[in-house]
Amino acid sequence: MASQPFTLKWGIMATGNIAQTFTKDLLNNPASRDVHDIAHKLVAVASSSSQDSANAFLKNVKAPDGVKAYGSYHELVNDPDVDIVYVATPHSHHFQNATLALEAGKNVLCEKAFTVNAAQARKLVETAKAKNVFLMEAVWTRYFPLSIKIRELVQSGVIGPVYRVIADNSLGNDGPNGTLTFPDENRMVNPDLAGGALLDLGIYSLTWLFQILYHLQPEEDKEAPHTVAAMNKYATGADEMTNIILQFPKHKSMGIAMTSLRIATDPDGQHSAGPAIKIQGPLGEIQVMGPAYKPLQYKVVKKDAAGKVEVVDCPIPKDAERDWGHGMFWEADECARCIRDGKKESATLPLSESIVIMEVMEEALKQGDVKYPDIITTDVYDPKSPLNTGGR
Repeated sequence: MASQPFTLKWGIMATGNIAQTFTKDLLNNPASRDVHDIAHKLVAVASSSSQDSANAFLKNVKAPDGVKAYGSYHELVNDPDVDIVYVATPHSHHFQNATLALEAGKNVLCEKAFTVNAAQARKLVETAKAKNVFLMEAVWTRYFPLSIKIRELVQSGVIGPVYRVIADNSLGNDGPNGTLTFPDENRMVNPDLAGGALLDLGIYSLTWLFQILYHLQPEEDKEAPHTVAAMNKYATGADEMTNIILQFPKHKSMGIAMTSLRIATDPDGQHSAGPAIKIQGPLGEIQVMGPAYKPLQYKVVKKDAAGKVEVVDCPIPKDAERDWGHGMFWEADECARCIRDGKKESATLPLSESIVIMEVMEEALKQGDVKYPDIITTDVYDPKSPLNTGGR
């Protein structure tokens, strides 16, 4: 008789859009994506503001009966039925919120950007190790079958050694008279929430640079990049456009990561403007059609293929009964397998790599003279921080 799948029991911290999308994916039947070795159970959800908000969230995601709704994060992390906490708060809150869960002995999947600076990322990793629990940054795109296939293609040498990766993840939110279409208090442009193009969008451009140029380096030969960045600042003080060049001199490679809130990577929504990502070697290039965070197609252009381009579509499977499927379930599956197997981090995005990525973003923000308030940049944990209590 087939063994029962390992079931991971989830607590969801926050009730915003990304938490809803992730939870709806969590509730899909794993068999709908041909996964049979693990399963997920939604146990609890917490809002920092009210239990009513948590209840409304459960209704919106069509949660099954019996899921607990909490009006505080402290209640969630102290629930003995919760195996792992998904931290889906703004990145300004990640360090305090994730530490709250880790200190309670919970495994944690923390949304990207991991933290606001590298010191916070290092502290999270130290805390997870001290508590002997699993911790992972939720860069969902890394776990797409498409991303896995592209990493395998690069390693197979199909385009030769990769010397350059160019990646863009930009939104067209240009407004009249120098404005953007986001209100100033919106998390995309609000410095109090660590807003700006880089930490919200640019992380995906960097994901493509890192998963090819850094992640695939042999362990004994790991080289962190030199970082050169330029930023245009918005009226709020957050970055509205950022370009970063990463240089790996020992590997003779470079990456260019671009992000903007004014011009879209895909202006017409039909990919007429071409790929969002280009992975280039002497024998050809792999083109990934955007958006960088949710790619569904790649192309292999080979120098010797006489103009014949290989086009590969990678649709995201839906659960027909729920009529839903976004692609965040693959990172949840990774968490389940790691925890089942006693692993404390994911080999696909090791914690050391999350720290290096955070160091790059911190250096870019420094070069761009973008500053965030002390309450969200401190690496001193405070369980009573308003970021943990909702200001109550």
